[in-house]
Formats: sequence, C-alpha cells, structure tokens
Amino acid sequence: MSLTLNHDRTVIITGASSGIGLGLAQAYLARGYNVVGNARSAERLAAAAETLGHSERFLGVAGDIADPATATQLVERAVGRFGQVDVLVNNAGFFLPKAFIDYSPEELESLLETNLKGVVYASQAAARHMIERRQGHIINISASVALQPNLAVPAALPVLIKGGVNQMTRALALELSPFNIQVNAVAPGIIDTPMHDPAHRAFLDGLQPAGRLGRIEEIADAVLYLSGADFTTGVVLPVDGGMSSGKW
Repeated sequence: MSLTLNHDRTVIITGASSGIGLGLAQAYLARGYNVVGNARSAERLAAAAETLGHSERFLGVAGDIADPATATQLVERAVGRFGQVDVLVNNAGFFLPKAFIDYSPEELESLLETNLKGVVYASQAAARHMIERRQGHIINISASVALQPNLAVPAALPVLIKGGVNQMTRALALELSPFNIQVNAVAPGIIDTPMHDPAHRAFLDGLQPAGRLGRIEEIADAVLYLSGADFTTGVVLPVDGGMSSGKW
C-alpha cells in the first residue's frame, strides 16, 4: 500500500489507548493525518502518546464516550486544534462472550453504554460537523461474529449490539449520502492483541479458516482504505480470515 500523506486531514478515534485503537492511531499518523484519540482516562492517553512518540499531530481527549458531552468535546477539541474532522472511527468497545442466560443486568448495561451509546453519540457529534462541511467518513468497528454467529463463541448480547451497529451503518449511509458523507464498518475476526491469553492461542487460531489470528495492521489497512473511499458507503467489510463466510 502506497503512503500518501494527509497533513490537512483529521481523524477522531475512540478507544485509542490500546489494541486496535492504538494501532489505528499509529497507522493514521504514518499516513500524515492529525489524530484525536479518546480513552476513559488521561493516564491511558498519556501512555498512548508516549508510544506514539509524543507527536504534535496527536491530541488526547479523556472521557467516557457513552457520555454525549464527551462526544461533543471530541469534535470541538479536534476543530479547535486542527480545523476540521474528516474521519470518525468508532472503535471503543469490548467483547464479552458467555452463555446467554448468564449475562447480568450490569453486563448488559455496560455493553450498551460503550458498544452502542458510544457509537451513537460520537456519530451524532461528528455528523453535525460533517453535514456543515458536506464531506466526511464515519467508520464503525463491528465484529465478524455479528455477521456469522459461532457456536464455539457464545456471545448473543455482543451479536445483538454489533448487529444493530451494522444495520445502523447501512441506514446512516443512506441518510447522510446527500451530504457527501460515507458511513461504513469493518468487522474484525479475532485479532492478535494483548487481551488474548497466550494459553488459548491454538483454540483462537482454529476459529478462523485462515488458521491464524488477524493482525492489527490488517484492520488498519481496511479502515484506511474506507477513509478515502468516496464511492463506497453502507458496507460492512469483514476482515476475519473467512470466519463470516459460513460454517466450516
């Protein structure tokens, strides 16, 4: 993939302090973007900034993305520092697989707060700005299992919520098309991040036809593609080693 620098473009990434989000921040900075990263705590963002080499093109904004005030602040701080927002990546979220009957009310509420409300509020704040500019990209990080549930990974509530995000992606793509705003999603399979116990590696590798975990860079490649794909909208793009293709 060729490296095209975009010093005049700004991306907001939620959940940017670790895992896929931090990898996305690195990839966008390498492409010359200005990056506004969100995480719950200033401490986590400070650690991310150190990993990113304290780049002047990185701005950390701490706050709970499930709070609409945080979403508003993200856009305002991005515009105040860099002039505009060109891309929003709704990456913040967590995956909680377990038997359906064992989910607690507290776990359901937590999943709804981060995985659903965070996407809604950040997208609303970004869309208001992008509608005024009549351009922009919103990219949601979904999950392959929401496209093809897997008996080996019971996760009915994450599937419910991420499946809703997939449908919102399509609906919002239509609604925002007249304003030259593209809305897409990337649905990762199981990605090699620090959250996975190395003792479970062989099991996780076997969940994908490719026979291995995905790499963060492979998710970043897909997200970066969609950041400049002006004639692609309403797409949920699996990056999952074939996991969503069907039963195998």
